[in-house]
Formats: sequence, structure tokens, C-alpha cells
Amino acid sequence: MKPKTPEAMQRLIDEIRQVLPFDMPEAYLCDGVCKGCSLKLLDYLDSELAGWESRLYDGEVPCLADIQKLAKSSKKIYKVLEKNDLLG
Repeated sequence: MKPKTPEAMQRLIDEIRQVLPFDMPEAYLCDGVCKGCSLKLLDYLDSELAGWESRLYDGEVPCLADIQKLAKSSKKIYKVLEKNDLLG
């Protein structure tokens, strides 16, 4: 059985927080090759995740398009971080 959209959104948020290096020091994020500002991208995504966590806590129900939009943004940011050699 597929999860309801709030649960699916929370799972996506949890997975993104586990995979991407939100706690990496700025010195590492801005060191070496830069093909997109990793620091700004992570700040943006962290803000998006915090916004959704707050809205889920308040009882808002995301639609599938909301989940897809967050997943798409996260994948693009993941690819930039990968090009910048910031993923394990």
C-alpha cells in the first residue's frame, strides 16, 4: 500500500537530510572546484525542507506535484554537489 502524501513527503525530507551534506563546514563547501554554489544551493534546499517540515507539522497535506517538485530540486542539487566532489 502506498503511503499518504504527508508520510511520503516526510520520508523524502528524511532521505534528503541523510544523503546531502547539510552539516559540512563552509570551508569544505567552498574549496576546490566549483560548478555551482554548493553553499547557496544547500541553504536554499534546507530552507525548503524546513518550510515543508513546518507545514506538515501544522497539518498541511502536500499534493503529488509538491513532492515531485521537491524531489526534482533535490536531484538537481545532488548532481551539482556530485560535480563539486562533495559527496562521499
